[in-house]
Amino acid sequence: MNTSTPQVPNNLVWAILSPLFCCLPAGIVSIVYAAQVNGKLAAGDLAGARESADKAKKWAIWSAIAAVVVGVLYVILIMAVGGLGALSGGNGSY
Repeated sequence: MNTSTPQVPNNLVWAILSPLFCCLPAGIVSIVYAAQVNGKLAAGDLAGARESADKAKKWAIWSAIAAVVVGVLYVILIMAVGGLGALSGGNGSY
C-alpha cells in the first residue's frame, strides 16, 4: 500500500522570483498561494493544494507578462520623448 503523499509542485521559486524581477503586487499574491500548497498537502487537501499551486503559477506568469508590458511601454515612452525633443529643434543645451 502506497502511504506517501502525492507531490504537488508549489511553484515557490517562481513565486519568489516574480516580485524580485517582475511585478511586485502579482508576485506577492503568487507567494501567498505557493505558501499554502504544503500546508494543504499536510492536511490531506490534495484538491486545494493543486488549486493553490495552479493559482501560484498563474500569478507568477501574469507578473512576468506585466513586467514585459511595462518594459515595452517604457521604451516606447522614452523613444517618443526623445523624438519630440529632436523634432522641437532643441540641441539639449540651454
